[in-house]
Amino acid sequence: MSFIDRAVLAINPEAGYRRIKARAAANAVMNYDAASKGRRTYGWQSPATSADASVNMSRPRLRQLSRDMIRNRPYAARGQAVVTGNVVGTGITPSVKFETVEDDDIEPGENAKARTKASLKLVKAHLMTPAIDVYGVHGMAGLQAQVMDTVFSDGEVLVRRRLRARRYNPTLPVLLQIQLMEADHLNETITSYGQNEVVEGVEYGPTGAIEAYHLYTRHPGDNRWWSRGSLVSERVPAGEILHIRRVSRPGQLRGVPWLAPVMMTLGELSDYQEAQILKQRIASLLAFFVKAADGSKPYDGKAIQEVSPGAVIGLEEGQDIVAATPPPVDGYSDFMRQGLATIAMGLGITYESFSGDLRGVNFSSGRMGRMEMDRFIQMWQQQIIIAQFCNGVSRWFLDAWRLQSAGEDMPDRPSELEGTAPRRPMIDPSKEINAAVAEIDAGLTSRQRKQREMGFDPDTIAAERAEDAARDGTPTQQTEKDVAA
Repeated sequence: MSFIDRAVLAINPEAGYRRIKARAAANAVMNYDAASKGRRTYGWQSPATSADASVNMSRPRLRQLSRDMIRNRPYAARGQAVVTGNVVGTGITPSVKFETVEDDDIEPGENAKARTKASLKLVKAHLMTPAIDVYGVHGMAGLQAQVMDTVFSDGEVLVRRRLRARRYNPTLPVLLQIQLMEADHLNETITSYGQNEVVEGVEYGPTGAIEAYHLYTRHPGDNRWWSRGSLVSERVPAGEILHIRRVSRPGQLRGVPWLAPVMMTLGELSDYQEAQILKQRIASLLAFFVKAADGSKPYDGKAIQEVSPGAVIGLEEGQDIVAATPPPVDGYSDFMRQGLATIAMGLGITYESFSGDLRGVNFSSGRMGRMEMDRFIQMWQQQIIIAQFCNGVSRWFLDAWRLQSAGEDMPDRPSELEGTAPRRPMIDPSKEINAAVAEIDAGLTSRQRKQREMGFDPDTIAAERAEDAARDGTPTQQTEKDVAA
């Protein structure tokens, strides 16, 4: 009993008894050790905040620290490269898809193939070239890599639609471009717009959905001479912006840098590694000291301030040297291995891919590790790059295509664009290809589904096989089936 319990019991025994009974019942209900408060859970923080409120004031700081780690710490840069390289790879390529309709004006056979080919040609001429980029640098593959890099480092990235006019852009196949913008463009000084609340530059409507973004017209950190001056922001409707981020909790509308859970471990591991390197440098020092036996001054130079490897240094009379015994570097490899494994687990990738250490890895262990990592990669491909970025850009692209078709001669507009993820590297091609063939022959999957899983476009494969057969002059039965399909 506490002092208050004893006081209440002395003054009012009945009330004190109820108080003690209620406390005993509460202690009996709290049977989770982790929920208790004591020495073992001292320092544990468990604020009851929402997904966005938990990082509301810390997001800019986390974003800046994450970028600095990627710039200056090799393992942070490696983690970003592994995630982006596996999620994006050579790029998620689009393929056209038309609705299946009964229309007498649409002829089957070669005309339908020519129709598809013309549409796909326009798609690739615009999306797969720098024509889609506001800055004229990257096609969709390069923009996908930038998006994934930024989602990893910053937690989120904004993509803005830019519609163009033909008289100012006579060479654009489709009058649409997109602009990637970092989250720094959000104007965090605005707190409201009419009846809507604005939090960190994001405007929320009455239902809690995002209605607009308040964006600076230039990056606040841009220090080029023509960019100096007062910052101006503008309100951009949410329909003009793709907000790409990973969502982990219900109601979460903002992203968090992926290094956030492992940032402390990564920083301490880097500091430990630098300390061990310095220790090795000290241990490898070798210098020679010259002291005259007759007491004369053998060395006429600056006083000894530091010792470098291979130095020959004279000592004056009365000076002597005491050799330091640097501590041995023990346990470095094991400590670094465990630390890197912890960081890799926090990022959702394998230790082998993160560290490049393939000791003790065989086909079975490598495949088991890759199976779990591949599942994460597929999730990030589908939920972030394809669902949020590629599908959003495809929707804008088809809308611009429809508007442009009213005034220009354009190929038939497809109903949708379907993205095909890049091929996953095989650990043992002979075993994995035979297993895929067995699945198709057993009827467990279709050939085109397996082709897409391996990163190939079924329409492209069928067309290329038909071309090969026509070139050889001996079309096979399998090729004829592909052509008919």
